[in-house]
Amino acid sequence: MQLPHPVYHFDHWLDRRPKTYRLQKTELPEQINLFDEAENTADPELTEPELEEITYKRRKRAGKREDDLCELPVEVVEHTLPAEERICPACGEPLHVMGHECRRELKVVPAQVVVVEHKREVYSCRNCEKNEDSVPVIKAPLPEPVIKGSLASPSEVAHIMTQKYLMYAPLYRQEQAWKQQGVFLSRQTMANWIIRCSQDWLEPIYERLKLGLAGREVLHADESVLQVLKEPSRKAQAKSFMWLYRTCSDTDKPIVLYDYQETRHHKHPEAFLQGFKGYLHTDGFQGYHLLPQDIIVVGCWSHVRRKFDEALKTVAQERRPGSHAQKGQDFCNRLFDLERKFVNLKPKERFERRLKESKSVAEDFFTWCRSLWRGGVLPKSTLGAALKYACDQQQWLMNVYLDGRLEISNNRAERSIKPFVMGRKNWLFCNTPNGARASSVVYSLIETAKENGLKPFEYLKFLLEDLPNTTTGQLDDLLPWGKSLPECCRMPLKKEDEYDRQERD
Repeated sequence: MQLPHPVYHFDHWLDRRPKTYRLQKTELPEQINLFDEAENTADPELTEPELEEITYKRRKRAGKREDDLCELPVEVVEHTLPAEERICPACGEPLHVMGHECRRELKVVPAQVVVVEHKREVYSCRNCEKNEDSVPVIKAPLPEPVIKGSLASPSEVAHIMTQKYLMYAPLYRQEQAWKQQGVFLSRQTMANWIIRCSQDWLEPIYERLKLGLAGREVLHADESVLQVLKEPSRKAQAKSFMWLYRTCSDTDKPIVLYDYQETRHHKHPEAFLQGFKGYLHTDGFQGYHLLPQDIIVVGCWSHVRRKFDEALKTVAQERRPGSHAQKGQDFCNRLFDLERKFVNLKPKERFERRLKESKSVAEDFFTWCRSLWRGGVLPKSTLGAALKYACDQQQWLMNVYLDGRLEISNNRAERSIKPFVMGRKNWLFCNTPNGARASSVVYSLIETAKENGLKPFEYLKFLLEDLPNTTTGQLDDLLPWGKSLPECCRMPLKKEDEYDRQERD
């Protein structure tokens, strides 16, 4: 079999040009060639699979499809022959149904907008009308609206919220989508609905979650830039910030909260985390290091590894093996490899294994960093920046060895703030501080709902239906793990694919 052609930057016809114009071949071990995948993956020495293996692979794909569709409603369309055609072509006798052939397909029902009229009957007493001076009037109970005097409904507001904060659809795009449905709903009206519903109904749930967050012992924090146009006494170009706080992995009631603030000052996390005593995973931002002593900051080793990765990219390919940047990256990789071994351990076991196997690697790393730093590395080089960052953060990076519940990185918070960053690329900015505050509340409820296995739209719809008709004492039952949540709010729990599990094992 002829071996596949080597990969060049441009088409293969360049090889036929004079030698002085030929491009050199580039070694890209992780790059996938999209045009000769079959040839690259072929192995002439590989034996043909047995019949059982083919059957296994087919069953695996069919089982996954059935599992994916098991929670969806089924609409059955029957295809039959007319009675006059149910005649045997061979003998002329009537045919009977011997079985069925089934073909499945997904049907999409586009969203519909329906006007709902709430009519309640008003009752009076005819006897009192005839014989008494006053007539009692009794009205049938009517649920309170989400916004009085408005066309807004719980489902409509929940849809607008999830479209903007979950699907990243700005309000001006939603305005166009509503027009296609024959509804002229301006972006200003939708913005007012979001702010009003957030202030009236969702903020009490947010505050309850905030109290629950302060009662945990291990948290993660991060922050990202936000632009708010109409902040008092500030320019429209001024940078504001969306702070994020969330629980760790070892919890059955995860909480993810966003907090809008005008600045990046350390007073904001200090105020938000009032009452919290424990460990806080953060990046290297020095504002976290000024928090009260009750809060023990735990540094992020992923940031250290990224610094050395940046330094390694500045080294020529042939000089990378054995370089200082490569050695620093190898130290970090060894720590993360050990963490993968500890991931399924209980906190106490993880704590003991870290002290025994991992802590010495971290100590050797910092000893190496300081010796290299004193050796005269250029401080403004990428390697010098990586060494300086590691040495400056040593105190907080070593705090991971204080408790087995802690994580070696703050990636959990970075993953949680990513939905906000993705949405910001679409809607770009908030118009007012009230809008930014409402965005932080809605983002918090959507991300917390996702973490707890809920459908964000159904959960928001349920809250906007129930909260106008509930009391403060019942709020705990409306939290993402509350007992009052209907089953429609929960994501279906799919069975683990047995074949995938066997492959992983």
